[in-house]
Amino acid sequence: MPNSLGFDRAPAETRVVVAMSGGVDSSVVAGLLAREGYEVIGVTLQLYDHGEATFRKGSCCAGQDIHDARRVSAALGIPHYVLDYEERFRKAVIDPFAESYAKGETPIPCVSCNQTVKFEDLMTVAKDLGADCLATGHYVRSDLVDGKRGLFRPLDADKDQTYFLFATTPEQLDYLRFPLGGMTKEETRALAREMGLTIADKHDSQDICFVPQGSYSDVIRKLMPEAEVPGDIVDREGNVLGRHKGIIHYTVGQRRGLGIASGEPLYVIKLDPRSQQVVVGPKSALTTHTVRLRDVNWLGPRPLAEMAAGNGMALEAKVRSTRAPQESVIHMRDGEVYVTLVAGENGIAPGQACVLYADDGSDAQVLGGGFIAEAVPAAMVA
Repeated sequence: MPNSLGFDRAPAETRVVVAMSGGVDSSVVAGLLAREGYEVIGVTLQLYDHGEATFRKGSCCAGQDIHDARRVSAALGIPHYVLDYEERFRKAVIDPFAESYAKGETPIPCVSCNQTVKFEDLMTVAKDLGADCLATGHYVRSDLVDGKRGLFRPLDADKDQTYFLFATTPEQLDYLRFPLGGMTKEETRALAREMGLTIADKHDSQDICFVPQGSYSDVIRKLMPEAEVPGDIVDREGNVLGRHKGIIHYTVGQRRGLGIASGEPLYVIKLDPRSQQVVVGPKSALTTHTVRLRDVNWLGPRPLAEMAAGNGMALEAKVRSTRAPQESVIHMRDGEVYVTLVAGENGIAPGQACVLYADDGSDAQVLGGGFIAEAVPAAMVA
């Protein structure tokens, strides 16, 4: 009979590397597996050291978090290693984040971090250590379907992290395990207290952990000072309404901080890095029904070209990490992948993720997803 991680051997004969960020979730994963008798090795990647970011509530993989991971490992009696991946993290995550923002996009560095450093690189480390699998504290489920491992939404919908893991490849899924997928956050914290772990009530990490005080523009200005180029704030007809200090200070959907007078509320509806223009308009101009995707990662049971042929396939799509998936249709045209959102969505920007789920009303399997290359607001369609 397979053990709890799906291997046909006793837990004591199964070596598991646990990615330990210093938070409660990964600590509980290590504790659970150690308690079940697995040979557990904790590994923490030091990813950045940006001054106050290392002490801010919600940071991870730096400063105090590394000390917390060490203390938890010592309490559990498992070996623990800290690997310096700052240079790799900067090149694979922080630099592309800054470059994307400077192009007027709204990037999601958590996806890039999982896609490269945390899965690709850490998985190599785990294999070098002779581990049978890599376990993480993500709230997602990974189940076998017809002999193939699929990615599914977790039991705790409020902690669903599938949005940030859509780029996980089938090969990576085969090696990854997510022990918290069938638990709620409160159950996780209760287990941490039961295990006597000092981090039981520690704050959750934030989406962009390496940004001090949540100021994206400060990080970008430091890394790419040339990106802060002033320009015009214009309406949809191109009329100049004011000036700005750089498009890196704006995001699609933003209302506050425009510094222009108007008889109606105005929102940022587009950022043009070529002309350095911030285009503003009414809220109605933010509505998007169709997006074009790039860098699509497909996890569905059949090939994407087959499933999206003809009039396309009904599924559910999520374009905000905090929103529930909505009814959508995926289709292909001239080799490009498009997703039509039936109800539409406001404030979608290039660089964001569009994650796709099976529209079967049951297990909510992740079919894949991609980054938004183009969002067409309904009010701007010719």
